[in-house]
Amino acid sequence: MLHEHSLTALRDMLRRREISSTELTRHCLDRIAQHKNLNAFVTVDESGAMSAAAAADEQLARGEADLLTGVPIAHKDIFCTRGILTTCGSKMLENFVSPYDATVVERFHQAGSVTVGKTNMDEFAMGSSNETSFFGSVRNPWDPNRVPGGSSGGSAAAVAACLVAGATGTDTGGSIRQPAAFCGLTGLKPSYGRVSRYGMIAFASSLDQGGPITRNAEDAALMLQCMAGFDPRDSTSINAPTPDMTTLLGTEVRGLRLGLPKEFFDTSVDGEVLEKVRESLAVLERLGATLVDVSLPNSAAGIPCYYVIAPAEASSNLSRFDGVRFGHRSEHAEELVDLYENSRAEGFGEEVKRRILIGTYALSAGYYDAYYLKAQKIRRVIAQDFETAFEQCDVIVGPTSPTTAFPLGAKTQDPVAMYLNDIFTNTVNLAGLPGLSVPCGFDTAGLPVGLQLIGKFMDEASLLSTAHQLQQETDWHQRMPEGC
Repeated sequence: MLHEHSLTALRDMLRRREISSTELTRHCLDRIAQHKNLNAFVTVDESGAMSAAAAADEQLARGEADLLTGVPIAHKDIFCTRGILTTCGSKMLENFVSPYDATVVERFHQAGSVTVGKTNMDEFAMGSSNETSFFGSVRNPWDPNRVPGGSSGGSAAAVAACLVAGATGTDTGGSIRQPAAFCGLTGLKPSYGRVSRYGMIAFASSLDQGGPITRNAEDAALMLQCMAGFDPRDSTSINAPTPDMTTLLGTEVRGLRLGLPKEFFDTSVDGEVLEKVRESLAVLERLGATLVDVSLPNSAAGIPCYYVIAPAEASSNLSRFDGVRFGHRSEHAEELVDLYENSRAEGFGEEVKRRILIGTYALSAGYYDAYYLKAQKIRRVIAQDFETAFEQCDVIVGPTSPTTAFPLGAKTQDPVAMYLNDIFTNTVNLAGLPGLSVPCGFDTAGLPVGLQLIGKFMDEASLLSTAHQLQQETDWHQRMPEGC
């Protein structure tokens, strides 16, 4: 079946004219309709996708194939898309149609890909389970009664259920890697500045980064090749060349030093998760990698540090949604202050309100030094811990998440328990480093386990090649949920 092929394989089949983009896109759209129960999509652009597919077939017939010509993909609903709804999973933007494309979307268009729709997400990317979306919870294809992870849960569910072969996501504290782990996928959070944030609706500007969610490392490298690169419209974009990640996948892991932080292998991690992580490390060791014990002594401060900085930046970024210029506008207002208050009260969900209040408090007079400034100092210390660790190793490895996917509703009443899902991922964002989650086995309940690889700044190539070599020796990434 077409949906069982990887993104790279589909790209090659299209180039060889074994299939048409029209045929492939129709197949993806039909599968999206068949799996509506997963609630993976907010918007499906059937007419636009079929039109783009027809144009791609004409281009392929002329022998003018670009990087992803004719390949259907989906975008997280945080990326602005011209002429299509961009909701950020919120009532605040439920009717917003962007007048322009985000740089990431623009680059995929230029590469010839076909956009089939926009995937569901936690509201304004605030969540670890994809249960805060105004459009309802996304369900995990491996067990529809469990969460797919968040905030890029819709993208992860869509790829895991083989509705599309690849999708974009964003990662502020683990929102690509954690859903990838919960859904048995390969998810890459690039270095901060590697991928343009222009047109990506901001949650926390110093932490957000777009990246790919795919079935394997080869596909992730291909998508990153498409979306990465300098963008003068983004002041945080790094003006550095992007190496051809796909040509570096064959790099052997022999001689590679893999750092094992003792803080990532403690009793807080589920025993089955640790077992599968260690089994994958044994595979890499057999391939010639060396395991090195390292320490990230301030990693425990990552959660409190992150949940001061991220809400503070969210408080600032989301102040633009006031019911005046665009977005939800309350009908129950007698004066301007009422309009602001009621529009925001009606338009934002509970988790978004919680984080705005936390952030506003941390930035307020008398508390800025005690909270926000102190968190920024801790952030620098966390980054220094990584720098010290990388003096002893090339790549840092450990679990992506302390558990596998948990049941829907299990943690919605306990925000702190929900936040702790990102304990191994958010320090990577605080330090601006690249991180990758790759499937490394399944627990006894049949749920996927993720292995996290953390690299030096701008060294996504080492992560992708290590993951690729692991995937040449294992088949965890090839397994699909029952019924898909």
